[in-house]
Amino acid sequence: MYLRRLQLWNFRKYGSDTALNRDADLTMLLQGGLNLLVGENDSGKTSILDAIKIITLTRSNEYIRLQPEDFYHAPGTGQPVNRLKIECIFTGLNDDEAKNFIEWLSVREVNGKAEFYLRIFIEADLKGGVVMPYDLRAGNDDEGIVLTAGAKDLIRATYLKPLRDAETELSPKRNSRLSQILDSHDAFKNKVDHPLIAVVATANTAIKNYFRGINEAGEVEAGHAGKNITDSINTFLNDFFGRQKDSGFEISTQSLKNILEKLELILERGNNGLGSHNLLFIAAELLLLTRREFTGLRLALIEEIEAHLHPQAQLRLIEYLATDAKNNNIQLIITSHSPTLASKVSVANIVLCKDNWAYSLAPEFTELKIGDYAFLERFLDATKANLFFAQGVILVEGDAENILIPSIARIIGRDFTKYGVSVVNIGNTAFNRYSRIFKRTDGKALNISVACVTDNDIDLDAGLTPQEVEQNRTAKAAKYDGQKVKTFVSPIKTLEYDLSLGVLQQDLYRSALFANKLKNSDQYGVTFTKYKQVKTELSQQVDAWQQAAITDEQKARHILGYIASRDLKSITAQFFALLLEHRNRKEDMKAIFVADPYFEYIIQAIEYVTEPLNQPQNVQPNNG
Repeated sequence: MYLRRLQLWNFRKYGSDTALNRDADLTMLLQGGLNLLVGENDSGKTSILDAIKIITLTRSNEYIRLQPEDFYHAPGTGQPVNRLKIECIFTGLNDDEAKNFIEWLSVREVNGKAEFYLRIFIEADLKGGVVMPYDLRAGNDDEGIVLTAGAKDLIRATYLKPLRDAETELSPKRNSRLSQILDSHDAFKNKVDHPLIAVVATANTAIKNYFRGINEAGEVEAGHAGKNITDSINTFLNDFFGRQKDSGFEISTQSLKNILEKLELILERGNNGLGSHNLLFIAAELLLLTRREFTGLRLALIEEIEAHLHPQAQLRLIEYLATDAKNNNIQLIITSHSPTLASKVSVANIVLCKDNWAYSLAPEFTELKIGDYAFLERFLDATKANLFFAQGVILVEGDAENILIPSIARIIGRDFTKYGVSVVNIGNTAFNRYSRIFKRTDGKALNISVACVTDNDIDLDAGLTPQEVEQNRTAKAAKYDGQKVKTFVSPIKTLEYDLSLGVLQQDLYRSALFANKLKNSDQYGVTFTKYKQVKTELSQQVDAWQQAAITDEQKARHILGYIASRDLKSITAQFFALLLEHRNRKEDMKAIFVADPYFEYIIQAIEYVTEPLNQPQNVQPNNG
């Protein structure tokens, strides 16, 4: 049994108008096993978990009720709509689970077979700023049947809040979370004569005897320290009451519940920090969901699972949870801001929250092929997984573009950090593997501009006409274009070759010469100060080369060959970017970039994921 579909009408940011007899403002399909909700801040991840909690409630018996703030507020008016609805559909019920919900179950046909499902919903009204009483109902019609308390208990979810204080949650206190977990476990079914009750009774006798001064032989010792404490207190009491009044020490009420409330779960070795206690708390919570006799909803909701955990711990945790969920039929719905986690989870298990919608990346919703999922599982690391948190994405095929393009964007006033743009170096030309993440098959367009920046890579010795070169560009773009994915292809061959044909030819060659010195010396760093030490020498080389009787095309070939033969692409790009930033302090490099036709495809790609240069910069800080 797992939550298959969540639908929301007018719940928080997911809303439109008062009427509920229309398409939901959010329809979210989930999978059994692991579901990782990712997205920037305020993208709706917490709202989704809170909506589920309002239906299921939690095993920690938190007070959860709809509040006036949960009703959608129409933009511009500041006023909430007066009706909302939350609906959950649970599928995959086995016979043992189905028997507990007989009067609320519905049946549908799936692949020619009858399948039970459980539809639970809430409809609530807001009047005069007050949420009117509402019921949790189930059934396949608009009225439904009110769920009983017993049925509600069977759909309670395990919930781990964000920024959780795991140490406090595991400490002894009345109604502690640890006592609730243990009390619900099969090992503590016997509440009357559980072995722990006898253990505590024995300890209680020893404690009472200590404060009575009774030794192991059953004799009262004169001057016993414990007895002296009790006698002193009783002396005070006799004076207070004016008559004989005796007291004594013992463990408080010895019911099993009280005993469990006195227990603390600790890590034995050393002084452990928040991260270690967080892992211990998660382990304790999973204790309930993994037991065999459990008949309720095996659902865990975890917010910001990465809290207090370093990247390697995050990887180990998510790997274990994914395996454990599969082995024990547990459904996990986890929110995260961590690219580390997003890189470890299969793309098929990710739900991208964006623009008041939740985009599942499962195969039935994207253009990703089965082979793409396997490819991404191998190569989508933490540096690439930041694309799930971006407002715009530039996919590049190498280190040179990865280094250079962000610098050009800063110089022309389109800083990627401000616009929330991620540059992803895919390290090859497998643009379709990544771009299909953003191409939908469910009719729900994902509003993230994705620019694929690639080389035209023509054969310089093939004698192609300008028309044939352009046809090659057009064909390359067509391979990857679609929906919000757009391809920007270099004019002729590669980044280095094409820029060598432009007005910054000397700067690029100078950068390559300096890069060669850097590569062959441990004394140089990629700094402008170091460059100034050899600037005169490099300038003489460049001047002599410039005066040579060769064409610009030959010079471009030379630069390309020089960089490629010495494996200087990354270092050349690094210094070239630094040189451009330095020049920008003295002259208008933006105008130079815009005027140079060989920079045009880069400028267009930057504009596509930010905004056009003919518009004033209009960007809000990215808080994602």
